Amino acid sequence: MHGWNSDELRKIADADDLHVSPFREDGSTYGTPTWIWSVAVAGALYVRGYNGHDSRWYRAATRQKAGRIVAAGLTKEVAFEPVDGPVLDSIDEAYRAKYRGNRYLEPMIGARARSATIRILPRDAEA
Repeated sequence: MHGWNSDELRKIADADDLHVSPFREDGSTYGTPTWIWSVAVAGALYVRGYNGHDSRWYRAATRQKAGRIVAAGLTKEVAFEPVDGPVLDSIDEAYRAKYRGNRYLEPMIGARARSATIRILPRDAEA
């Protein structure tokens, strides 16, 4: 699976307006758009569930594995992929850099949200 083109990723990463809509149970209707923080690390786009695995959008994204995002004036069909491992430290650093000073930063880099990290991949770029 290919990733984002650098221009799209830069626009999304620079903005603070990402809305995620995983598919509903029927696999074709988009869920209610949810505004969430996003960061880019090593050419990939990541988001986290503030309420960890209890975040409604996170549960839908991991169950349905696809949906759409709207950010920086772009609407993209996407795939959702849970991530774990050493990349989480780099994602923490990206959150610190982008959201420094925000009162919600600590929860977003805490264990609960960190355990609900998702990589978002453009579906139109799948191999």
